[in-house]
Amino acid sequence: MATGSYRWAIAVATVAAGLLLGACSSSSSPAPGSPSPSPPPVANTAAATPATPGTTSAVCQAAAELRTSVDALLHIHISKGTADEIKSDLANVEAKFKALTSELHGEFKAQTNAVKSSLDKLKTAVSDMTAHFSTSTVKGVATAASGVAAAVSSLLASLAPECGSASASPSP
Repeated sequence: MATGSYRWAIAVATVAAGLLLGACSSSSSPAPGSPSPSPPPVANTAAATPATPGTTSAVCQAAAELRTSVDALLHIHISKGTADEIKSDLANVEAKFKALTSELHGEFKAQTNAVKSSLDKLKTAVSDMTAHFSTSTVKGVATAASGVAAAVSSLLASLAPECGSASASPSP
């Protein structure tokens, strides 16, 4: 595979990470290289579904863990030798997503269905890449990873009235 294809895949993953981080980060930006402070939680609004205090914090914790796991997935350099790492990170994202959906008790169905669908597409793309490594399958993984980032970003944005901006994700 040409080096340009790797750069393209990395660029797609970087754009996806930017989408994920942009949708759920605070509006003020810290100085480059400094850690991002966690903003205070935002009180429930009329648009948010009321939740008990324990439930809200559990939802917010699960959302932050999902965000962190997606961030790790998006920062993998896609190559023939990273298929197992991608599979492992994908399994972690699925576990964190399952934990969050459990805490949501059936709420945000449209957003959770979109995340589930995007995760299924990424699993298929990774399987295709593992079976036949090529520029096309690498692009498929990068595109599917972008889809996961967008779907998770939408879900986390929906949780913002309950949780405020999700805690900052670690940067690579």
